[in-house]
Amino acid sequence: MIVQWGVIGAGGIADRRTIPEGLIPAANAELAAVCDTQPDRAAAVAAKYCVEPFESCDGILASDDVQAVYIASPTQFHRDHAIAAARAGKHVLCEKPLALTVTQCEEVVQACADAGVKLGVNFMMRFHACHRRLADMVAQGELGTLVFGRAELTCWYPPIPGAFRQDPALGGGGALADMGNHCIDVLEMYFGRTVEVSAKIGNLVQDYASEDTAVCMLRFESGAVGVIDALFNVPDAAARNALEVYGSKGSVVSFGTIGQDSGGELRAVLERGDKAYDASQVRDTASPEETIRPEPVNIYRAHIEAFSHAILANTPPPIPGEAGLWNHRVVEACYEAARTGAAVPLT
Repeated sequence: MIVQWGVIGAGGIADRRTIPEGLIPAANAELAAVCDTQPDRAAAVAAKYCVEPFESCDGILASDDVQAVYIASPTQFHRDHAIAAARAGKHVLCEKPLALTVTQCEEVVQACADAGVKLGVNFMMRFHACHRRLADMVAQGELGTLVFGRAELTCWYPPIPGAFRQDPALGGGGALADMGNHCIDVLEMYFGRTVEVSAKIGNLVQDYASEDTAVCMLRFESGAVGVIDALFNVPDAAARNALEVYGSKGSVVSFGTIGQDSGGELRAVLERGDKAYDASQVRDTASPEETIRPEPVNIYRAHIEAFSHAILANTPPPIPGEAGLWNHRVVEACYEAARTGAAVPLT
């Protein structure tokens, strides 16, 4: 059995990644239709994948051939598209952020619950083989008690006329709302939920209305601390997109796994036994670095197949809408912390 999918918002990440890497190769999914507010784009993407084009989401939502929709429209349309899809009886996988505000996210979650359709949010980096291997290591206690983490996502994003990510009214914010939410989600895979945030945001290079720089400190329910940095002002070739997790028995770092690619490796330094205090602080002999290279899994295909399986088996979606709602609560708390200069608790 397969799930027939429609795509609302055929450009950007949909055409670049989710359709060719996720929907087309998925074993239990099939692309049936696409729509976009730009007719030429809808026609071009539809022709590329030999499916039906629509100029609005109404056609897709009225089609009996579509059971699920992937929403990749600009953020300001997420709420309306998701609610319309739910009312049409379509299961919904929505790009992040789930909507512009926490209130809108709540409305989307409620609408899908009322309609009895499944709602997921596309935090596809949870499926990265390196991130999952690290989660296993944490669960098995290989890093001991976790104390600190860092997640970084950067890109060069100069002013582009009409770009929704560069206008808070259209995208909900800039680097934090667009990329920092991924970083928060990844760190919470290991540390649990955030209970308090502090933040600094601003514009250091780009001159559009949204922030090009966001650095946030998160305190997790365990008491551990994390830092996320999201930047729209660093050249792509210079971006490290680092993930770092430190614990009482060692550390694991990766470079490039936070992003749209599915490859990479982990570099671990782990203490295999108890060690006394060493005043000389020797760092390079007792615990050599170990390189871990799990078999890559395409993160887009993995999420499409997992969400499709949830539909076919009538099980909970792998990353439910509530995860998108929670993530947006953390993001909004970071914006509040940046505005006020004070730490903001999450309750």
